[in-house]
Amino acid sequence: MPEETAVYTHGHHESVLRSHRWRTAANSAAYLIGELRPGQAVLDVGCGPGTITADIAALVAPGRVTAVDTSRDVLARAAETAGERGARNVEFAVADVHSLDFPDDSFDVVHAHQVLQHVGDPVRALREMRRVCRPGGVVAARDSDYAAMTWYPEVPGMRKWLDLYGRVARANGGEPDAGRRLLSWARQAGFTGITPTAAAWCFATPQDRAWWSGLWADRTTASGYAALAVDGGHASAAQLSAIADAWRAWGEGPDAWFMVPHGEVLCRV
Repeated sequence: MPEETAVYTHGHHESVLRSHRWRTAANSAAYLIGELRPGQAVLDVGCGPGTITADIAALVAPGRVTAVDTSRDVLARAAETAGERGARNVEFAVADVHSLDFPDDSFDVVHAHQVLQHVGDPVRALREMRRVCRPGGVVAARDSDYAAMTWYPEVPGMRKWLDLYGRVARANGGEPDAGRRLLSWARQAGFTGITPTAAAWCFATPQDRAWWSGLWADRTTASGYAALAVDGGHASAAQLSAIADAWRAWGEGPDAWFMVPHGEVLCRV
């Protein structure tokens, strides 16, 4: 069973999975694609609903992808995604990245997208990812950086959202500004051949900003994050409702623009 060293801040509410299902290898793992080859064995850590996993599986077939997460329910959704995509080269398992139940040198590629910001000990997690990666392989990690997120125009309540999210995430044992720390964490984990990069998501078309603002408005009032915010004494239900209203107001503006920056590391083993 997983060793719960931190609480997953977002939970698995529909508003969270709505965001996760949008992710693809192209928009969330482009820095890794050039390293993928047919026949490789890949470990996808924190696979979520499996959309990136299925893309990776297609790129390494007939190689195998092992997709792991701490939630059996999420793994069931990932298995459905793989089935819908015809990805028969994927297997699923419950796992904790701090203590992976795989032998040394098991995989050619070990990948984690938006995982290290949520774990209790990201350096230990990276050491485990390194342990199960074969010599000559790569460990790849990508995480967003909340403090570096920026948007236009300023809407009353949006800064309160950012401050609140940071407090809730850190109270749960995570680090929301993980993107800027990936290089440091990788060095502490013992990697020497590290390629650090950065990339961003941008939500600015009418469709994109409506989708992004809507899912965050719903997440703010109805997800596991909302419960943690209230139960932890970080915000009242009324304050969360006001922040959700701010998200909707921002998303309705014709000039609305939002950028989510990410740090990335490719670590040679």
